[in-house]
Amino acid sequence: MENTANNSDNTRTDFRNAMARMGAAVNIITSNGETGRCGMTATAVCSVSDTPPSVLVCLNRSSAMNAVFKANGVLCINVLSADQESHARDFAGMTGVPMEQRFAAGNWREGILQLPLLGHALANLQGRIISTEEVGSHTVMIVAIEKIDLDADGGDSLVYFDRLFHRVPRQQVAAEQTAARDSTPS
Repeated sequence: MENTANNSDNTRTDFRNAMARMGAAVNIITSNGETGRCGMTATAVCSVSDTPPSVLVCLNRSSAMNAVFKANGVLCINVLSADQESHARDFAGMTGVPMEQRFAAGNWREGILQLPLLGHALANLQGRIISTEEVGSHTVMIVAIEKIDLDADGGDSLVYFDRLFHRVPRQQVAAEQTAARDSTPS
């Protein structure tokens, strides 16, 4: 029996290490409603369909915020720019900043669903949770997107890879740098 437990622990460790090697966009998922306002950093966000626009968001079932998101029934996915790493750290609980102080820092505004939207995020996607499924340690939420705001200035992306935050430059910036370098006389 002990060998089975060790294999299970090894598989879990290997799985977690493999997932750490999958770079993912960093988002702050926010909610507001009858059960309060909250937010958390998440990378488990994925497009489902563009017709109708929908995404899935995975939240740990043991998180106290899981019940708040479910009860409120609405959420906003704030896709972070590389300059917003400090917000990602705060909302991941890495800094010990209490929830209300997390919203005090930065440029927050209210969206059409009364959700907290982070200014200068690469995108803000507001929507309603239309279904949930409990899968292992997480709740998979399908969200129907009702409003999308894109930052006109854009910016570099913030990704989480190998348990660290990384800046990923926009393609456009890289292309402009290549063009400038190619046009410089030798």
